Amino acid sequence: MAITASMVKELREMTGAGMMDCKKALNESNGDMDAAIEYLRKNGEAKAVKKAGRIAAEGLVMAEVEGDSKAAIVEVNSETDFVAKNADFQGFVKAVVKQALNTENTDMEAFMAEPWNEDAGKTVNDALTEKIAVIGEKLSIRRFEKVTMDNGVVVSYIHGGGRIGVLVAAETAVVNDAVKEALKNVAMQIAALSAKYVSQADVDAEYLAHEKEIILAQIMNDPKESQKPEKVINGMIMGRINKQMKEICLLDQVYVKAEDGKQSVAKYLEEVGKANGTTITVKKFIRFETGEGLEKKNEDFAAEVAKQMGQ
Repeated sequence: MAITASMVKELREMTGAGMMDCKKALNESNGDMDAAIEYLRKNGEAKAVKKAGRIAAEGLVMAEVEGDSKAAIVEVNSETDFVAKNADFQGFVKAVVKQALNTENTDMEAFMAEPWNEDAGKTVNDALTEKIAVIGEKLSIRRFEKVTMDNGVVVSYIHGGGRIGVLVAAETAVVNDAVKEALKNVAMQIAALSAKYVSQADVDAEYLAHEKEIILAQIMNDPKESQKPEKVINGMIMGRINKQMKEICLLDQVYVKAEDGKQSVAKYLEEVGKANGTTITVKKFIRFETGEGLEKKNEDFAAEVAKQMGQ
């Protein structure tokens, strides 16, 4: 029977095996999915297949900076925090971030299919599948990003041993220890306070309209506030929006180390820039948190034992 791309994709998703391995397995089994899985298991893919349905929501975020101007950040997931602390797993994540630093690809599918830097005879996906078999847990290269600044600097910050990672890219005519330290402080701020945008200019108009809609609904549901004149209500909406902007926009946030407790991040960077004869302009930041948005599987141990015993 003819082997289709969708069949290869399905088997790959079920097993975590490489694309060519899946195609070969389907050819050997004449398109029978169960037989193809059995073929992969018999050829050393057993652990990858066994673990394919598990949730990988732990793991590590790691960053790599090259020459102050180029950086990459990756999140690689595991099922347990125990494996995230394993030296073999950490070494693999280190290799993945180096791969991301040198890749020309921007989407995950192309990244996973490219030659593995440590062995050109394998793909990144092949290396991942082999690591699954060695470690015995489902692992997943979840995401990566790469940043280059030709007229500035990129700094990284890793918090909690790899739980949160941040890259900050800024334009600056001067790149010295003081400027890099200031941007590292800003990266720490992003890790702690989870800014969503660099500045108000970056806030999506649709997001703003939606937030205004919500605030208006809150006002109209309040017996006292709803009776105020339209002009006053509009002022209340803008007041609350501005307060929200100071929470989600990095440059508007109060700098966490501000001595007066009032200085904004923008003012802090302006101050450091003046002291070093330059202007520091944050152009972009990336914040990865391990397992962010993923469901974590928490099962009662006794219930799991009972389930395995068929009770």
